[in-house]
Amino acid sequence: MAKIGQKFTNYSHEIKMEAIRLYMEEGWSNRKIMEHLGIPDRGRVTTWTKKFKQLGEFGLLDQRGRRDEYMDQIDMSKN
Repeated sequence: MAKIGQKFTNYSHEIKMEAIRLYMEEGWSNRKIMEHLGIPDRGRVTTWTKKFKQLGEFGLLDQRGRRDEYMDQIDMSKN
């Protein structure tokens, strides 16, 4: 749960894709990727990788507040 005054970091699509590329193609460890890209959250790279494997690049979009708009696109990508 978020705490009062807590700051959240938003990562660009390019950072996410680079992290996934380093993990999947180059075989880097999550720790090495975190240090290289300056990502302090241990599970962030794992989360991005899981979403990418499930939904492709669409899974990396920030879907907060826009869930209904994207549901049609998710259904189309499964076909």
